[in-house]
Amino acid sequence: MYNLRRLEVLRELKYRGTLAAVAAAMSYSPSAVSQQLTLLESEVGAPLLEREGRGVRLTPQAEILVARTEKALRELERAEVEIAVSLREVSGTLRVAAFQTAMLALMPAALTWLRENHPGVRVEATQAEPDASLPGLLSRDFDLVIDETFPGHARPARASEVEQHHLYEDAMRLATPAPVAALAEVAERPWVMEPVGTPARAWATAVCHAAGFEPDVAYVSADMLAHARLVEQGHAVAFLPDMLWFDRTPHLALDASAVHVRTVLATVRAGAGEHPLIRTFLSALRYASADCPRAQGDRPGAAPVTTSAGAFAAADHLAVAGAGQAQRPECRIASVRETSPDSYSSVLLILHIQKHSLY
Repeated sequence: MYNLRRLEVLRELKYRGTLAAVAAAMSYSPSAVSQQLTLLESEVGAPLLEREGRGVRLTPQAEILVARTEKALRELERAEVEIAVSLREVSGTLRVAAFQTAMLALMPAALTWLRENHPGVRVEATQAEPDASLPGLLSRDFDLVIDETFPGHARPARASEVEQHHLYEDAMRLATPAPVAALAEVAERPWVMEPVGTPARAWATAVCHAAGFEPDVAYVSADMLAHARLVEQGHAVAFLPDMLWFDRTPHLALDASAVHVRTVLATVRAGAGEHPLIRTFLSALRYASADCPRAQGDRPGAAPVTTSAGAFAAADHLAVAGAGQAQRPECRIASVRETSPDSYSSVLLILHIQKHSLY
């Protein structure tokens, strides 16, 4: 019988690539990692590692062991799920990774819900983009990853390794310093986008190509708040998610349509979805997402009005109607669309209505 802990060391080496990385992940010294692998080779009776440049690679025999170790760990995880289900009180630690806007919009409300309903649950949360956190899910650095997918840019299927739980449809809107009627109007403007190689960058570039132009990407950042700031100051245009405005008013123009939508998911290892900790945290996330702007035609914070009497008349109507409603201290955005029978174009009027709001 092979030692399971040594098999885990070998599996970690497959995912992390170096003895030093394995040592850091497992809180071992590099010499201890090397010793564990040497002992495992003795148990197996075959070499498990081969020199490759300055590093090592797994032999075919080692790959067989890693594949079987994966199955053994999945079975042990299922046993953990069954034991947890048999217990009445949900408690324990859950390690979660979330991309920036999910960390801002979902995590605080989810943690509040957990504190009030399941005080025995501890969440250790890390802000990380899915490209970095999903490998960490498979290497068991995380138990749950809040992930995102974009139309036409789905991640490779890993049905045997992970399972996904739908959370939210989040509109991705063209954001500009001043309103525009069509995407092609900003073909010559500088853009801010996420780094090359990310699904968000590939999707945004593809949308621009479909509109007939190559975007001039002058600014690159994974920080959506930086994107919004550059647009607000008139330095760039961008695609921004509705989730970004969960608690703030956008001081920029947003496309009123919701043609483009990203899907927000919770991804866990295959078989882990029934674990009470996972199920409880999914409930917390769904509670939190209920307060986020929905992926519909209206912009976040908007009070849509369609009128043939003119945008400014409708704006006056909104301001008067808001005077008798309950007040909120923050600004809201109202959008007014003017459409005519012989033209489908729309004129967007952005109103900053302070205190006296329709909400």
